[in-house]
Amino acid sequence: MQKADIIFSRFFSDNPHPRIELQYRNEFTLLVAIVLSARTTDVSVNKITAKLFDVANSAKKMLALGESGLKRYINSIGLYNSKAKNIIQLSEIIENTYGGTIPRDFDALTALPGVGRKSANVFLNSCLGVPTIAVDTHVFRVSNRIGLVQESSVLGVEKSLEKVVPEKWKLYAHHWLVLHGRYVCKARTPLCGKCIVSDLCASKSVLLR
Repeated sequence: MQKADIIFSRFFSDNPHPRIELQYRNEFTLLVAIVLSARTTDVSVNKITAKLFDVANSAKKMLALGESGLKRYINSIGLYNSKAKNIIQLSEIIENTYGGTIPRDFDALTALPGVGRKSANVFLNSCLGVPTIAVDTHVFRVSNRIGLVQESSVLGVEKSLEKVVPEKWKLYAHHWLVLHGRYVCKARTPLCGKCIVSDLCASKSVLLR
């Protein structure tokens, strides 16, 4: 059994069905939550969307709320001005071009304002069950740190993970890596004593000095 297979087998045993921690109510609200989460914690996003989605849970309702109205709900998070602008613009495209339905195509998703490669992959995976691998700061750090990949770019990590992660684990792979990075393999103070793959970690000898 290869290293990647062992690692993800352990993640599966510990948490068989990991889920995105962003709270959402439908496809549109998931996409909005993903856009809001850029450089912002999921906890902070969930606090504001609890009220926001009561009044705007579709592209049509978001357009009715408007950019200034949206800002009143999201002004507690970083980059809220640009995020509000992007969300209103993508709502216009979704409503007017796609009839209120979010496109399923990766290229169409990344053409939406505020939706980059990572965001599109998160949406396709979490909402549609496509086995994409979204690379955020946690996935980037953990993948390199434990030795799944050795890459210096986000795209490099994504492409390498697509090659090394066994097909049966791809649907949940990035969720496991995100959660592991968020709660165990932290950036500054990794909790190696609580790590279920520490014996396989390429950086263990350095981290435990």
